[in-house]
Amino acid sequence: MAAQTQVQITIPKDHNGQKQAPEEDFDYSQRSQYFQQWVRAAVLGANDGLVSIASLMMGVGAVQKDVKAMILTGFAGLIAGACSMAIGEFVSVYSQLDIERAQMKRNKTTEGQNQECEEGDKEQLPNPFQAAVASAIAFSLGAIVPILAAAFIANHKVRLAVIVAAVSLALLAFGGIGAFFGKSPMVKSCARVLIGGWMAMAITFGLTKLIGSTTGMEL
Repeated sequence: MAAQTQVQITIPKDHNGQKQAPEEDFDYSQRSQYFQQWVRAAVLGANDGLVSIASLMMGVGAVQKDVKAMILTGFAGLIAGACSMAIGEFVSVYSQLDIERAQMKRNKTTEGQNQECEEGDKEQLPNPFQAAVASAIAFSLGAIVPILAAAFIANHKVRLAVIVAAVSLALLAFGGIGAFFGKSPMVKSCARVLIGGWMAMAITFGLTKLIGSTTGMEL
């Protein structure tokens, strides 16, 4: 009978002579999901800044032809919106952080979680300050588009048209990025974002024009 070959498997030991369990492979798909979530959140924040500030400037443009008034209004909206987004994101993430910390304490009590696992869980906790800063930056990047589009156009009607054109291109870009990371149809996503932006600007312009003309507040 043929001799049987024995294969010996060596399990590494630590400095105390204790056998160590093989390390688990790092889950790269989880890191990819986190990255996609951050990108989608950034796109949504930038889209919010783009639409809200563009609509605000169109509303001012409906009753005010002065380019300085439009730009100053846009910057005021940018600052207020970025602060609002940052505060809202900070409160939201901090609330989630409290919930996850409480869950970690329960796990440690009921399951006897070791120190290494606890430290690993702490590293995965969300950072409220980072989330707040990222949200404010994303909003500001979108909000600056209509401001820059209007800054160097002297003619009032041309300025409004340039704002709509620049915002439309940015909306298409944001819609495409969101569709790519959200795995949704590209054409439908771009059309949905574009139509939503147009509606916001048109409604703001129309209602502000109506209020200005009926109350005599047009300048």
